[in-house]
Amino acid sequence: MNLKRRYLAALLVFSMIIGGVATYTAVQFLQAGTGQAQTNQEESNKQASTDGEAQKSDESVGDILDGLKENNDGELSKVDKAYSLIQEKYVKDTESKELIEGAIQGMLDTLEDPYSTYMDKETMEQFNNSISSSFEGIGTEVSMVDGRVTIVSPFKGSPAEEAGLKPKDQIVSVDGENIEDMDLYDAVLKIRGEKGTTVSLEIDRPGVEENLKIDVKRDTIPIETVYSETKEVNGKKAGVLEVTSFSENTAADFNKKLKKLEEKNIDGLVIDVRGNPGGLFTAAQDILENFIPKDTPYVQIENSDGEKKRYVSNLEEKKGYPIVVLIDEGSASASEILAGAMKEAGGYELVGTKSFGKGTVQQALPMGDGSNLKLTIYKWLTPDGNWIHKEGIKPTVKVELPEYYYTNPVQIDKTLEYDMNNDKIANIQKMLEGLGYDPGRKDGYFSKETQAAVEQFQKENDLNVTGTINEETGNKLQSSVVTKVQNKENDTQMKKALDVLFSK
Repeated sequence: MNLKRRYLAALLVFSMIIGGVATYTAVQFLQAGTGQAQTNQEESNKQASTDGEAQKSDESVGDILDGLKENNDGELSKVDKAYSLIQEKYVKDTESKELIEGAIQGMLDTLEDPYSTYMDKETMEQFNNSISSSFEGIGTEVSMVDGRVTIVSPFKGSPAEEAGLKPKDQIVSVDGENIEDMDLYDAVLKIRGEKGTTVSLEIDRPGVEENLKIDVKRDTIPIETVYSETKEVNGKKAGVLEVTSFSENTAADFNKKLKKLEEKNIDGLVIDVRGNPGGLFTAAQDILENFIPKDTPYVQIENSDGEKKRYVSNLEEKKGYPIVVLIDEGSASASEILAGAMKEAGGYELVGTKSFGKGTVQQALPMGDGSNLKLTIYKWLTPDGNWIHKEGIKPTVKVELPEYYYTNPVQIDKTLEYDMNNDKIANIQKMLEGLGYDPGRKDGYFSKETQAAVEQFQKENDLNVTGTINEETGNKLQSSVVTKVQNKENDTQMKKALDVLFSK
């Protein structure tokens, strides 16, 4: 599969990747943290971004730049005076470049918009140079939230997911180096690396008292974004299309696989965008052309003046079979455009949990010297005019995955035993219950019942039976949970989606 250079920069995040909400300040599609790095003005003219990734825009970069006010002398005289005073009077020598770029960053900071970001020439060159290498990294999308590099969503089947990284995790340090005051792009470059190498991340996870240390072995991040299968449900055939991100070739691949499913005479379709951080707006548009009739808009775009443009398809009528869309907290940006359209314009059911919540569109604007300003210039609204930014989209049928899906990686720095009480024990108790052992409680107190459950687990897994949890037992618990999570038979959300699909 060939990707143009403009998608590779983003991919580097995915590849990083780390990966970009689908949308928090992100570099989506494949670039973690901010949208894609554009390689030149021609690319920028073609693309805008809903989740950090580029997308087509009616208003080109040239139009935007030509429309700027030319007479800013009065407004900027104070800035010019401050610049001159610092240059001429400050007690230490100053670099004009640093002052200018600091001013740009300062203006962006006042916007309090994690999606509007600045990349200087050197950072742009680093991203562009890295495009020629293979797509290797940990496979997650990141963004800057409240000054911290935050995971939007790990890609399905990626090293990040397998290591236990989750949406909303905040990365505090990389290989022991604190990155809390580091620029997003610099942090991304530290997380990226060659296949087979390991990066150690310190994670601040909401609801967990102590920071987690998670080691992730970098690997090649797959470019394929659409996966197809069929499932039999009470004598009916359901087609399933899983979309992991929205890239340049996603819509074409989706349409090809949809056609093959329809040739198999499917009775219904499940579209799975769980954990999908987003990507190209145009890819989501092209997919929606299959399902939303022309009499209803599937998305609206609003500019800074409050003017709205409604997007409609050319489709004459809906499909003749039922459709259900699967979403979760990792579904962001372009995924939310699709989900919102299917729900409000198509009247289809959404199954799962509330989505991430990114409702803005960014445009990469060249600054003339090799640097780029990625600026939020549009809002996108659902067909009914709802702005889901920071709110997300609620499913019509809420279904959680089993509790053990949400457990944290086991980290044993001191043997856990009877009569101890902490969050690590509570986490392990949830694991034990998910694996079919009764710990008696899940509040973190290491009771006699928990001890008995640990002993039973150790006995059945050929471990030294002590009733205590050391590193060996902890690792085995974690690997057992991962194995159970990877078993599709335990996916309660998919099971519910299939039930809903044929319930009418």
